[in-house]
Amino acid sequence: MPSEDPRVYLAAERTFLAWIRTGLAMMGFGFVVARFGLFLREIEFSQHPLSIRSGKFTLWAGTAMILLGVIVNLFSALQYVRFVSAVRRGTPVVDRPVTMAVAIALILAVTGVAITIYLVFVR
Repeated sequence: MPSEDPRVYLAAERTFLAWIRTGLAMMGFGFVVARFGLFLREIEFSQHPLSIRSGKFTLWAGTAMILLGVIVNLFSALQYVRFVSAVRRGTPVVDRPVTMAVAIALILAVTGVAITIYLVFVR
């Protein structure tokens, strides 16, 4: 019976911890992106003291990444609890798609493209 095998729970815990690391990395990256706008403003001010543009895009993009990291951590905790309870009940859990991973990958790709466009076209 799978609920008696400790390897199932240990594998679920490793996956859960990997998602936590992903969420923490996203929050850290979001903080860096949010503060990058401040860095860009300081560089621009040192070159042209009278022209200060706001770095609102990087602030919003960074804040969105931080919130996305929080959401990843919350959903990973929920998914872990559901998985463990499904294993205890004996419900098959192997054939579930990993939609959260695909969604996170797409959101990160769109965010990366948006930041690249910002860096290329906003000087």
